[in-house]
Amino acid sequence: MSSDAGWQELHFTARKDQVEALEDWLFAHGALSVTLEDEADQPLLEPGPGETPLWDAVSVAALFTGDQDVAPLLLAVPRDLVKGITEAPVRIADREWSRVWEDHFHPLQMGDRLWICPSWTSPPDPDAINILLDPGLAFGTGTHPTTAMCLRALDSGIEAGDRVVDYGCGSGILGIAAARLGAGAVLGVDNDPQAMTASRDNANRNQVPETTFMAVLPDAEVISSWAGSAEWVVANILAGPLVDLMPILTTFLAPGGRVLLAGLLAEQAEAVIEAYSPTVDLAIADQQEEWVLLAGARR
Repeated sequence: MSSDAGWQELHFTARKDQVEALEDWLFAHGALSVTLEDEADQPLLEPGPGETPLWDAVSVAALFTGDQDVAPLLLAVPRDLVKGITEAPVRIADREWSRVWEDHFHPLQMGDRLWICPSWTSPPDPDAINILLDPGLAFGTGTHPTTAMCLRALDSGIEAGDRVVDYGCGSGILGIAAARLGAGAVLGVDNDPQAMTASRDNANRNQVPETTFMAVLPDAEVISSWAGSAEWVVANILAGPLVDLMPILTTFLAPGGRVLLAGLLAEQAEAVIEAYSPTVDLAIADQQEEWVLLAGARR
């Protein structure tokens, strides 16, 4: 999108219980996009599948075309939807917004065989296993430490014909990587229908057929047919959901099947290891920044 007059932003502060209604109001009055940021330096971990957590205090930026008269809009914003309002719009020069992704998303090597590459670039190593992603379609690009650790572990461990479950698949990046690394069958599971679309689009982009990589919701009938048959179960979610999902995730495992769990901090590892101890011997296999990867095999 572009505008000869450039752009202008209106800035607000709001409580998290006000944000949804404020977003609706702004879009109804011409906002092209609404961006939410932390207004009080409150950390949030990666969300679980389908979750959209918010900070207690939220900074809201609404983007409008440069030629829209937003003065009446500033006066009309319902005061019960905001804590604070800026007095005047902030002018923003026109730019090619797609360049933002191109400037920050570059090919990334994950282990010996695997590269994650933006769809608009030529892979640095044509002979490698190159996963092509468009961030506009994906919920994960491999840039987060938890995703990167999972990719490296899959690169070093997947063998031809392995059956792999990617639980909380999001963009499908882990399942697609497993398929390209030689897995014979991959099941991606996520409770967000948008993840189904993203996973299937990315699988198609990487010429991975549905017969090899299938993305389904958690209530799909096909899930029961995977019980006790997977050589790998990968879940990059959060510590709490990983503990809650223990009975489901371990059900997929074949005897000796391996588990990769990510999305947790080092201080959360002990609780997750304990939760899986009746079935799987987990240990920290990798650490990047404050994030850890747990790995282990079903006894």
